[in-house]
Amino acid sequence: MKNKISHQFLLNYLTFFLMSLLAALFAYLLLSFADDVISNTLVKNRYPSELIMKDNYADIDAESVVEHGGGVQVINENYEVVYSKGLDTLGKKQFSVSEFTDFLVKSKEKGFKYHYDILYNPQAKFWLIVTFPTSMRLDISFVYNKEAASEDLKNVSFVFISVFILYLLLLGLLAFIFSKITSIHIIKPLKMLKEGTKALREGDYSARVSMNLKNEFAELQDTFNEMAEKIETEIKLREQSEAERKKIIMDISHDLKNPLAIVVGYTELCLKKAESLDKELINHLQIIFKNSKRAGVLLNDLFEFSKLESSEFSMKFHKTDICEYLRQACGDILPMIEQAGFEYSFDIPEKAVYVMLDVSQMNRVLFNLAENAIRYNQSGTSLSVSLYDDKTNVLIYFSDDGIGIPSHLAKNIFKPFVRIDDSRNSQTGGTGLGLSIAYKIIKSHGGDMELKTDLNKGCTYIITLPKI
Repeated sequence: MKNKISHQFLLNYLTFFLMSLLAALFAYLLLSFADDVISNTLVKNRYPSELIMKDNYADIDAESVVEHGGGVQVINENYEVVYSKGLDTLGKKQFSVSEFTDFLVKSKEKGFKYHYDILYNPQAKFWLIVTFPTSMRLDISFVYNKEAASEDLKNVSFVFISVFILYLLLLGLLAFIFSKITSIHIIKPLKMLKEGTKALREGDYSARVSMNLKNEFAELQDTFNEMAEKIETEIKLREQSEAERKKIIMDISHDLKNPLAIVVGYTELCLKKAESLDKELINHLQIIFKNSKRAGVLLNDLFEFSKLESSEFSMKFHKTDICEYLRQACGDILPMIEQAGFEYSFDIPEKAVYVMLDVSQMNRVLFNLAENAIRYNQSGTSLSVSLYDDKTNVLIYFSDDGIGIPSHLAKNIFKPFVRIDDSRNSQTGGTGLGLSIAYKIIKSHGGDMELKTDLNKGCTYIITLPKI
């Protein structure tokens, strides 16, 4: 499995999540320590009610409390305020039982702006209240008492654990979301670069990347686009050079055909008048004539091959009954097959099957295959042509039971100028372009051509053409 960047980001943020927990624990310990330090310095803790309590409230010294912004009140057993010095937040002189009870309860609530230190004197039967404004309040504490009811412990523990788990889940979810958001900013530019390189690999040299970023990815984008532009330029120059090369070959082969035809013609004319020539000169003329004919065949094949590769060349397709066409084509090549002493058989259905066909080019394919079979095989070889119809294609089998080709060499047989061995070429004089021309013509029809063969097992050319 690939180690995706998004997974790596998630792992990093999970690590950050654990570190956050440790940081939270450390922060709690620091706050506890700070709470202890602060408690020792607060004024309210320096002047507690216990320190200034007297049995006679008239003897209470409230000056230090008042000087530090606090206040001292005394409430007797009848809930009357009988003594008050400094800050007074009670707001009345007489309380009812319920009002005073309510005050006692609320004085311990969190969030109050004032701190009340309340102490009851059981002998004098009054309450001493020391009040200071609250500067800051930090109430974090954990208390455990094993004497508490077990049901309460369970409930409190359940709530505490639930809140802690919820906190962990929330922190984990936030880490996950943040990792995804962060990874998107990395993955999106990488995907765009990946698509650009994929387009280049598949031959689209005009591919460019535009990420609209101003970070390191922008520099990578510029480098990629410069590379793509350079590759596109070099490919265009190469294609232009290749097109010029093909045109030069086609022009040269075309221009050489006429003077070579003249040489062949005059040599043939001289051989017709051989009675007036000596034997040695006749041999020389025969050599010239034979090699001129071979050069003519080579130039003609080279011209046809270059023409097929030219961008100006186009096929002339027509809707054609391939079965009827193949019967006529087999009749056209039949004389050369019989002249070579080949046995033959044709298996072509009587029904009509239509394909888009350039008849003249397809004639060249069948002629090249027949000529190739005759050139490399001896008299008595069997040759067969058959056609099969499937759902989307027609398959034409062109087979012989001749000498065949080693299977490991057959895969390159459709490349130009490929020859099997020197001895065969010296005897046959093949150009090495016939099968390449046939292959290109079939490919231009939207079809395919393959060879099944092995040494001494003959050759079977399978032509596939799409039906209409």
